[in-house]
Formats: sequence, C-alpha cells, structure tokens
Amino acid sequence: MNDCLFCKIIKGEIPSNKVYEDDNVFAFLDINPINPGHVLVAPKNHCENMLDCSEDDLKAMITVVPRIAKAVMKAFDYPAFNLGVNNGSQANQLVPHLHFHIMPRCDGDGHELFKGKASNSEELSEVAEKIKELL
Repeated sequence: MNDCLFCKIIKGEIPSNKVYEDDNVFAFLDINPINPGHVLVAPKNHCENMLDCSEDDLKAMITVVPRIAKAVMKAFDYPAFNLGVNNGSQANQLVPHLHFHIMPRCDGDGHELFKGKASNSEELSEVAEKIKELL
C-alpha cells in the first residue's frame, strides 16, 4: 500500500527505532508508549488487520513476540506486559496495518487496560451460543 504509514516505516522511508527485523516481521518502538519499551510488531506484508492477514504472517508475528517481550522486560526490569491488537477504527486502531503492541507493565504505572463490566451466567451463556453457532 503506497500511503500506509507502517509500510513506509518498514521500507525505511520514514525513520523508526527498530528493535527487530527478519524476513517477515518488523518491530519498532511506539512513539506514544504506555511505558518505555512499548514495541509494535508488524508483518512486512501489508494487511489491515488480523482478519485479512495470512496465516503465515500471523505465525511469524506471534513467534517473535515472546523473544521481544523477554528482552523488553529484562532491559527495563519489568515484571509483566500486555499484548494487544486493535482491529478496526472502533477498536482504536489508528494505523490500518496490523500490529501487535507489547506494552511493558509494572505496579503503579498508572495505566488501566481491559476494564470490563460485570455479567451474569445467563448473559454469558447466550453470548457463547451465538458465537458457537457461527464457528
């Protein structure tokens, strides 16, 4: 895609702070990090989100996530990390090129993610049935 920000970063047309690269994957620091060491892991092949990404590219990305996450945690002495992916603008995907966020976390860092709301067993059963019908 000619106007994709991440494609331009991957091609070296826009500077980035690259932390990892192989034949299929490019990983670089987020410019608006949750904490220092927040890394974005993207496939080199353009795909907008997980639903239009090839299985091979998905496998390549998820295979390197633990290696990068371990390095981030060790480099900054973090005890934990969140792995996130936003699919679509309604899910806060700002750049339409699939990417995983490795977000290092520590106690008291001031960030809250995935804050849900309570549900009852009847609601959960109905939701599960709707999903299972379509699988």
